[in-house]
Amino acid sequence: MLEVSGLHVWRGERHVLKGLSVQLAAGQALQLLWPNGAGKTSLLRAIAGLLPVEAGQVRWRGQDTEADPLTFCRDLAYLGHDLALKGDLTAGENLRYSLALRGRVAPADIDAALATVGLTAVQEQLVRRLSAGQQRRVALARLTLWDARLWLLDEPAANLDAAGQALVVAAIEAHAAAGGVAVIATHQPLALSTGVSSLWRSPGEPP
Repeated sequence: MLEVSGLHVWRGERHVLKGLSVQLAAGQALQLLWPNGAGKTSLLRAIAGLLPVEAGQVRWRGQDTEADPLTFCRDLAYLGHDLALKGDLTAGENLRYSLALRGRVAPADIDAALATVGLTAVQEQLVRRLSAGQQRRVALARLTLWDARLWLLDEPAANLDAAGQALVVAAIEAHAAAGGVAVIATHQPLALSTGVSSLWRSPGEPP
């Protein structure tokens, strides 16, 4: 479903990605276990169309993503370091607001998603009053409600305790089991059990 072919990305004068090629089928997840500064976030942003590439191509479902970016965006969910939450809205309001931009979601589904990530007791609190880990759980709940086949996740388990990390693993595995695709940038490998590939070194480095 996802093909990255011969991707070259520069950040200023630094050649970050050098001819990277990756291919993922439905139900697969790829963990990028590269060191700091090796280009994990750059790759995610390049796939999402948020970072220009010097050469190469990103194809989704057989189509160049630049040819029909709106269709690609409907299939895409990006979770970065900035969680894109509104601090003066509650957890529930954040989900209702962001999900309304992509389609209708029943209030019961929002309540169920927040319950799954352990936030029922605080779902009416303003997000700015939640801890960093609780805020990431709100973002995880939103991710599971988005109707997106491709997940691009940048350190999705950051600020989470062991229980929260287990929730991330369960969400990714459920997404893969439903035929979704995920690319995950992480320093600590997630204990995924289904269709997971890993890239351990930065592209261009010797073996």
